[in-house]
Amino acid sequence: MSSHSERPRSPIGTAGRRRYEYVGDPAIRKAVRPGSEGRLIGSGGDFGDWAREQSPGELAEPFTYVVDESGSLRLAPRRSEHVACAGRGRVLGAGEIAFVHRGGGWAVETVSNQSTGYCPAPESWAAVADALDRAGLTRPEGFTHEVVFRRCTGCEQVNVVRDEYFVCVFCDADLPRRWNVSA
Repeated sequence: MSSHSERPRSPIGTAGRRRYEYVGDPAIRKAVRPGSEGRLIGSGGDFGDWAREQSPGELAEPFTYVVDESGSLRLAPRRSEHVACAGRGRVLGAGEIAFVHRGGGWAVETVSNQSTGYCPAPESWAAVADALDRAGLTRPEGFTHEVVFRRCTGCEQVNVVRDEYFVCVFCDADLPRRWNVSA
């Protein structure tokens, strides 16, 4: 893991980045209540304040995260729905993330794009990396666990592609090679 804390901080650049709409169960989206958004982490100070509020048991588990449309990181307990963490809005990235405290600071231990509600493409890493850099967190060079999502053009079901096997698990149709999961 390399440190990215020495990099100059760039302004939040969200132009040209894909926005992901919620594509999960409509009942889950409908159940989201106002004020359920994940905690906004816009700086290292924000992250430190948030981390001090977590119990050691909570910090030992991964958290749900989204990168909202403004390019900011939002964190919520692991069992939270991504759509709730995002306040029902569109995102630039979403998944699960775990942190470790080492050398006097916080670092990202693991981070994925695993969100069946938003199904972000691996290319969402750029937005995630920018948000982590702004939060002052040492991070890996990419997702530590990358998930590939595709919607079947035959049965319309969303699939997780494993081992480059682009075949629908529901109807055995070939899956597209390009990301196609949209609302």
